[in-house]
Amino acid sequence: MKVSALKLIMIPFLMFGFGFALIPLYDVISDITGMNGKTGRIEASDIDTSLIDISRTIEVRFLASITGLPWSFEPLVRKMEVHPGQIYEAMYRVRNSSSKLTLGQAVPSVSPGQAAQHFNKTKCFCFTQQELAGFETRDMPLRFIVGTDISDNIKQITLSYTFFGLDKG
Repeated sequence: MKVSALKLIMIPFLMFGFGFALIPLYDVISDITGMNGKTGRIEASDIDTSLIDISRTIEVRFLASITGLPWSFEPLVRKMEVHPGQIYEAMYRVRNSSSKLTLGQAVPSVSPGQAAQHFNKTKCFCFTQQELAGFETRDMPLRFIVGTDISDNIKQITLSYTFFGLDKG
């Protein structure tokens, strides 16, 4: 009886431990396979602009969405043709539709997942939390580069940002 009770008590602890271990395990597997959709960050001074590949272009599409905020959020340009190795800038516009001060954080995602490791940002509103006063509108720049080592099979990249609401407390 004691052995059965001990086993029953241990099951929830083991399940919790397994669930807790899934987060770092997912990050490791995603990094190895390049399928995580997370973009990279690079310093502008680390970019060698002599490596621009003008022989090919990749279409970059921009998407925007909001979760838990009274904001509107959109890219000012929906798509652009880019040369790998060249720095580009795109603008997003955000507007607080409420009279209250609100706080949000943008989270990027790139598809296809294989392109994420080649999509690097030098400047992005997603690097910091954004605080908007009531009815404030702001244009926010995104400066990025697609690496020259990206596969020739990738002809289109979609960059999607989702702004999540944050509690000031």
